[in-house]
Amino acid sequence: MEAIETKRLTKNYGRRRGITELNLCVKEGDFYGFIGPNGAGKSTTIRTLLGFLSPSGGQAQIFGMDIVKEKTQILSGIGYLPSETMFYGGLKVRDILRFSADLRKQDCRKEAALLCERLELDVSRKIDELSFGNRKKVGIVCALQHKPRLYVLDEPTSGLDPLMQREFYTILKERNQEGATVFLSSHVLSEVQRYCSHAAIIREGRLLAADRVERLGHTGAKRVTLCGVTKPPALDGIKDIKEGSGTVSFLYSGTPGRLLKALSEMELTDVTVAEPDMEEVFMHYYGERRDVL
Repeated sequence: MEAIETKRLTKNYGRRRGITELNLCVKEGDFYGFIGPNGAGKSTTIRTLLGFLSPSGGQAQIFGMDIVKEKTQILSGIGYLPSETMFYGGLKVRDILRFSADLRKQDCRKEAALLCERLELDVSRKIDELSFGNRKKVGIVCALQHKPRLYVLDEPTSGLDPLMQREFYTILKERNQEGATVFLSSHVLSEVQRYCSHAAIIREGRLLAADRVERLGHTGAKRVTLCGVTKPPALDGIKDIKEGSGTVSFLYSGTPGRLLKALSEMELTDVTVAEPDMEEVFMHYYGERRDVL
């Protein structure tokens, strides 16, 4: 079953850009990344899927339920973390967690305690006293404590220190292995590459690419690093040149034979040819491609 499926989903803000004809498919049990910089349309997509914004066109379903007609039923099975968490002032953390659980008519005290321990969150403190990172932890616990089928997380690690980011993703991986679906937006490409099975890249409200993470890297380009020289060979298909002390690195999208012939004529001490990392893949799609899915 598809956990999330959209067909030409569109949200307009008058003259402002929203999202345009998004066709997205997230299988149940997937760990899915939604990639794009600020303003690309990630939050608009999420808020439209959850019914906080009314779509201007197209349609979408979550677990087969229509996002407009069955919004209440959909939200009961989702753990949502917005990019910026807001809470009622003056309340202690434990009161916020209990209030969140009561809204769902569930007793989440045991799971909340486990999550707070793992995230090092002090439930006795008032929300107004917490740093941005600790308020983010409160939002995480609210989203996770009822153990939903689907987690929809918008820039979930902003404000968390590296150790907490690692623990947070460990928790998500455990939930995913138990069968839950994870759908998260991010502009931290290393996170998507490390944890997600599939990903989609969005640009200016339109979907550029969607596939398994490793397949998104098959752009036809290789990262070539040469030692013993400071300039790349004079070939077409070379870009993103990075020069160092006695080394030069570049992306190459030409034919292997031409590259090998050119390298054989150079005095090199070492050669490395590797797949580009996620950031380079992202820039390939975001900076150069004009076609959309």
